[in-house]
Amino acid sequence: MTKKLKVKSPKDFSKWFKRGANGAITFFGVPANTILVVFGVILLLLNIAPIVSLLVKAFTEYSTVGYGKFTWDNFKAIFDWAGSDTSVGFFWRPFGRSLLISVLACVFSVLFGGLTAYLIARTNLKFKRFISAVFIFPYIMPQWTLAMFWKNLFISTNCTAGYAGELQALTGIAMPEWWVFGMFPIALVLGLHYAPFAYILLGGVLQNMDSNLEEAASILGIPRWKCFFKITLPMLKPAILSTVLLVFSSAMSSYSVAVKLGNPINYYVLATQMQALITGSGGMLAGWGSVVAIVMIVIGVFLLILNQLQTGSRKQFTTVTGKSGQISKNNLGKAGKWIVGIVMSFAVAFFCIGPMVSFFLESLLWNPGDFSGGLTFRAWTSKTPISTNDFVGFFFEKKVGAALKGSIVLSVVCALSAGASGFLIGYAISKKRKSKYSGFVNGLAFFPYLLPSIALSQCFYLLGVNMGLTGAWMLVGIVLGTIKYIPMASRSSLNAMMQLSNEIEEAGIIQGIPWWKRMLRIVFPIQKAAIISGFLLPFISCMREYDLFVFIGSDQFTLTRFMFQLGSDGVPALENAANFVLIAIILLVNWLTNLLTGASIDKGLGGKTNA
Repeated sequence: MTKKLKVKSPKDFSKWFKRGANGAITFFGVPANTILVVFGVILLLLNIAPIVSLLVKAFTEYSTVGYGKFTWDNFKAIFDWAGSDTSVGFFWRPFGRSLLISVLACVFSVLFGGLTAYLIARTNLKFKRFISAVFIFPYIMPQWTLAMFWKNLFISTNCTAGYAGELQALTGIAMPEWWVFGMFPIALVLGLHYAPFAYILLGGVLQNMDSNLEEAASILGIPRWKCFFKITLPMLKPAILSTVLLVFSSAMSSYSVAVKLGNPINYYVLATQMQALITGSGGMLAGWGSVVAIVMIVIGVFLLILNQLQTGSRKQFTTVTGKSGQISKNNLGKAGKWIVGIVMSFAVAFFCIGPMVSFFLESLLWNPGDFSGGLTFRAWTSKTPISTNDFVGFFFEKKVGAALKGSIVLSVVCALSAGASGFLIGYAISKKRKSKYSGFVNGLAFFPYLLPSIALSQCFYLLGVNMGLTGAWMLVGIVLGTIKYIPMASRSSLNAMMQLSNEIEEAGIIQGIPWWKRMLRIVFPIQKAAIISGFLLPFISCMREYDLFVFIGSDQFTLTRFMFQLGSDGVPALENAANFVLIAIILLVNWLTNLLTGASIDKGLGGKTNA
């Protein structure tokens, strides 16, 4: 143990300084320590600064001349327990709707994703490879893609300000308004969007689960349905709980789907109400909107803490043992495996491939759902205005080109910065995983994932305004995207680094190979697929993101922002064309990356269930 040096003279101070300097040189001579310190400071500032800006807004009285004294008035107005019309309309009613939608979204996602995972992993279902390959599509697509698809397909003359959609135009069947707009379609679309989470989480458990317990129950004459509910389902509890909490938290903060399927009938949820408060009334109610954002952040943090407490408890849900285990396939029968396989293939194709077909078809129509005028490529190739807003075809519209360029630049830079940062953070945490500071940095890196995207957008908007960065929104967007997507990249990198033995890198150290060369020549080649997935996931997430950048820059900041403008400006054909191109780019990048490197988005999400 090093003896503590007492400083009583300049000579003692010199010894103390040299000892401290030598200690610092030794400490920072370890690359993992340097990485943890640097990113610890950066992440702490980037996590605290926007939250502080939001709190200042919420606790400050707004007047016509600016911000005034500290006040609780914004909180009192929002949380008025007496049930005033203001509080009920602006908070409690949207809050109740968000809770109900989130619960239903959890039910839909677990049922659809869990059923698919079970059929793929535990039965002799036909067409497994096709179903497994396309089931991830709804997550790769923008969140509101299914919402647009649902609206295009089912909107009818029975809806408020509606028209004959694809189904009514082709078959004459007019769906009721509750089927097209409101609680049910919002919950269903969100459930389908997050169903891949359930598929991946539950599929991995089912794929590795020893079936001896189930077979023992069958030998004892226990019915198959009872075996499923008494044995299989309880062993899936941790994965189901993680899926439910993740989907619930994401659905609570969802904005874009609620805009598409809620705003047309004034059905506001918590996220859309927050946006309306912040942007409406000339900013006079921005303080109220900031309070709603704080509520959304608290809910997200609470749910993730609950997930950690549940999965980190002492309860054991052992599904893989050291004994000889096997996975038996439930026999659906000669006819059953084909019938169920065809039904599942049709359902998966409808929700996963159907949107692409719908968007391309809608881009060829003069009016939404109107096939009487035939098909035309005017939304793609017209050089003359196709609307009263002077928009021309997709290939010649400069605003579309600028928005697409903005999305690509933002996504590439965010992917590089978040991917590189996540790789370094994952590496450092794996090397110093027993250190308390490593756990601190790990928590800081994951914290932005707890925050709802639209609330985080509001935080960085206020930070940008306060720092005078209104002319540099691209810089703000890059920082925002990086901090939001670092958790994805760091988790992918951490999982990969934890699989590597220290002996591999130690061999390079003995040979005197510099750290940076060890990373490039040893570590990266071994875990190339997982590390590249840490870059791919931020790129895809940023390309399809809308909620995160809803307050940043103008409507032409990204292609997703511009598509929403096209929808509100009444240019649906051009909006559908832009949506088709966006999804095509995302799928193409994911396919090419998988083809060239073996990396794909499902590896970043946690691995793919074998088909």
